[in-house]
Amino acid sequence: MSAQLAELRALRTLIEQKFPDAIPLARRTVRPAATGITELDRALPGGGFPLGKLSLCEPHGGSTSILRAACLATIANGDRSAWIDGSLTITGAFWDDGPLLVRPRSDKQAIAAADLLLRSGGFRIVVLAGTELASADCVRLVRAAHEGGGAFVALTERATMAALRLAVRIAPDAYRWHHDPFGEPAEAHDVRLEAEVHALGWNKRTTFTLPVQSHELRLSLEPGLADRRGRSGNPKTSNQRSRRGPGRAP
Repeated sequence: MSAQLAELRALRTLIEQKFPDAIPLARRTVRPAATGITELDRALPGGGFPLGKLSLCEPHGGSTSILRAACLATIANGDRSAWIDGSLTITGAFWDDGPLLVRPRSDKQAIAAADLLLRSGGFRIVVLAGTELASADCVRLVRAAHEGGGAFVALTERATMAALRLAVRIAPDAYRWHHDPFGEPAEAHDVRLEAEVHALGWNKRTTFTLPVQSHELRLSLEPGLADRRGRSGNPKTSNQRSRRGPGRAP
């Protein structure tokens, strides 16, 4: 049996050498999915979000910016990233240069999309935002992440089976401002964030600064601007808005 296993490993290595493009992206390296934020990566075990596992990021101040930075760092390194926008708050030019954006019309669709993307093995990091996960959903998606080998990050208050938990808060007196000609604060320049990282046998805290990126709200007569209003209480209205938004994934 050991001889057969050795032959299988040798065959797998040969295939990977002959056809490198056929290897799922997430399996090409064992390095975690870094955020690109030096101070935070130092606080994360291994230097990033673990591959093949579920990480939980609490949806408080700065969390979206951190996860988007991780997606952009992944793209800059030549890998793929995906963002599942379960709350329907992202669209338009604000996201054009970012990860693959999926805008499901229900929590069920969001979970199914996460399962498909994770299991494909073609994405180094998949972020699921705006969708609460039941225990059965966590089991399903953790299995999918393990099978595909990518990092799975849920932007939610709670999720069972999370291998890593990240909590981020805006520090007191954290904002630095651009000033108008009269010396009054006009627009935020950057913000200082405090992060706590918890994993098995791992507890770290760190502080870092991120630039503040402003974008305009999309109004009903301006379909090209980013929509930050979220999902309406009326499903029909929400579906109509989803179809109208230019950022909906195919």
